[in-house]
Amino acid sequence: MQPGMTPREMVCSAPDHEDPRCETVLTELKSRVGARPFALWFEGKVRLEIAGEQLLIAVGSPFLLNCINKQFRRELAEVAQLVLGNSATPTLTVDATLALTVPMERENRTTAALRLPAAPSGDLTRLELDAPPAPSRPAVVTSGGRQRRLADLSDFIPTPLAEFALTASRHVAAAPGTQFNPLFLYGSVGTGKTHLLEGICRQLRRTHPQLQVTLLTAEAFANYFTQALTERTLPSFRHKFRGVDVLLVDDVDFFESKRVFQEEFLHTLCDLADHGRQVVVTADRHPRLLTKLGDDLVSRFQSGLICRLETPDLDTRRQIVIRKAQRLEGEFAPEALQFVAERFTGSVRELEGALNCLQTFYGMTQKRITAATARQVLADLERDCLRVVRLADIERVVCQVFGLKPKDLKSDSRVRTLAQPRMLAMFLARKHTQSAYSEIGQHFGGRNHSTVMSAERKVQKWLEDNVTVRVASQSWTFQEIVANLEQQLLAG
Repeated sequence: MQPGMTPREMVCSAPDHEDPRCETVLTELKSRVGARPFALWFEGKVRLEIAGEQLLIAVGSPFLLNCINKQFRRELAEVAQLVLGNSATPTLTVDATLALTVPMERENRTTAALRLPAAPSGDLTRLELDAPPAPSRPAVVTSGGRQRRLADLSDFIPTPLAEFALTASRHVAAAPGTQFNPLFLYGSVGTGKTHLLEGICRQLRRTHPQLQVTLLTAEAFANYFTQALTERTLPSFRHKFRGVDVLLVDDVDFFESKRVFQEEFLHTLCDLADHGRQVVVTADRHPRLLTKLGDDLVSRFQSGLICRLETPDLDTRRQIVIRKAQRLEGEFAPEALQFVAERFTGSVRELEGALNCLQTFYGMTQKRITAATARQVLADLERDCLRVVRLADIERVVCQVFGLKPKDLKSDSRVRTLAQPRMLAMFLARKHTQSAYSEIGQHFGGRNHSTVMSAERKVQKWLEDNVTVRVASQSWTFQEIVANLEQQLLAG
């Protein structure tokens, strides 16, 4: 085809047999366009088929089709004529299934020179969506060369409190950027934050395939930014992240105490939200308890919708275990599943680990998993899941939430900003450790046992009366503070 060729757009299926001439086409094409452009635009991203004198080049999205046609039209025509004859014509087509198995990075809309550098080693997940998935293929994301299936919102089994977060996630996935912007999801480890984030991503892939969606961790964002600083490509970095339609960022608490990353992310968030583009983030705490984040960023998080996720209760754990067991190969007695739900209370990941152990045992023995079998197989794992809370752990989380130093809790000062956290620490020590009153008093400044007993009574009274306390210039009830502290303690 001559330089004036026009690509046609269609969805095609894979050929039954690969023509050996296709390899020749790729070799010739690489020699003409160069190794780096070839790797960027063609290697692993296209599929070739030869039909008579026609060279069919299938790509994963209309966007990629247009870019290849604009930049490599002449080279494709030359290679087709060289391999297939002077009358040969190349035709670009769209095969949506390629977007599933080869996660594409959406190139800059104006020039490839602004392409974001490859992710530094160790970054977790980045997914940008170009085409809708085929109905029979699951949405997948690639990390470190491995593919894994994205979670689905329909698979999320919420606790009563998490119903709110699930409803908000569904709304965002259905109409991104119209409301709840940013959406802030928080909770301890294993409560489903990443599940909802991936579920939003997967739903957007189904219903809004034209949108540019980026899913990544806060650490990956920081790594991209650091690399851009090193390579002096900040304009490219900013164009890339501020040009997306939906930005999904996991674990933004990673930005604590990292001022430079906070400022860059704040500007990115503001730019996206101000242009009606959706932002969803997750963290392990409420924004007001992220005391080492800047006030501007915390305020921006609070301007959207904040949803809390909690550790699943027994009924929710039972539903989760049944749902996950149905997808495993094995025979599980209801009593065995009930045992798992009752004993593994820390997080959904503990439940998954227990079920994996039972499935492995079934694979070895081909015997139905009964309650007695589950109890025997999981005995060691159950012991390992026990969380031993120490006085030092309580000291750490209280200091972290209230922005104090250990010496503050142990000081003789009786000002309210120190006395209330100190009494909370003593209350939690009595509740979550086996330490005696005297041992607790000794740890927190050499106080006697009657001081600890008095602190325990006062905190219990505050909880019953729903008294508030000031944290980071905001008012919280003691019930909320205690719940947050206990989540962090049990999460380790």
